[in-house]
Amino acid sequence: MTDSSNEAFAEKAEGAVQEGVGKLKDAAGGLTGDLGLQAEGKADEIAGVARQEFADLYEEGESRIEQAVLFIQDRPLISVGIAACIGLLLGLLVLPRRKAKA
Repeated sequence: MTDSSNEAFAEKAEGAVQEGVGKLKDAAGGLTGDLGLQAEGKADEIAGVARQEFADLYEEGESRIEQAVLFIQDRPLISVGIAACIGLLLGLLVLPRRKAKA
């Protein structure tokens, strides 16, 4: 595993722990009637789920970047051609057109 994979795994684990703690706080708040603790538990639970989802998206994005780097390394001329075409299209879209003088 690489360092970034370890970081993503750690982030997922921390998210799962935070979600579990949130569920416990929510349950304790429900049993004791403490609405503040219950709300804090729900917030922690949502934050834990969000951390896990972020870690999943990070891993997916990282694999896409690795695929792009491998493509560029394997096919440098095609990559330059693609970049040139994209640059030309963006230039045509962004730069203002000159009006012909009558």
